[in-house]
Amino acid sequence: MSRAPRAVPSRLRRKRVLKAAKGFYGRRKNTITVANESVDRSLQHNYIGRKLRKRNFRALWIQRINAAVREHGLTYSQFIALLAKAEITVDRKVLAELAVSEPAAFKALVDQAKAA
Repeated sequence: MSRAPRAVPSRLRRKRVLKAAKGFYGRRKNTITVANESVDRSLQHNYIGRKLRKRNFRALWIQRINAAVREHGLTYSQFIALLAKAEITVDRKVLAELAVSEPAAFKALVDQAKAA
C-alpha cells in the first residue's frame, strides 16, 4: 500500500492557526502548541463577545431612553407601560435614536403615550 504524505495538510493547518495568532504577544504568535491554545481561547471570547454586545447595546438604549423620558416627568418603566397601553410598537433602538437626534419627535411620542 502506498504511503500518504501528510505534510501538506499539517502545514496548512499550522499556517492557519499561526495566521489567526498574528499580533499575539510572546510565544503565542510563533509556537504552534501555545498558539493553538491561544487561538482556541480567542475564538471562545469572540463567541461570548457577540452575545455580550447585544446585552450591552440594549442596556445603553434603555439608559438613553430613561434619561430622555425623565426630562418629561416619567420613568422608563412608566413610559414603556404607557407605550404598550397606547399600542405604539417602537423598539428600544429606535426610541434611543429618536431621544438623541430628534428630541421633538421623541416629545411627541411621550405626549401621545401620556394621552392614552
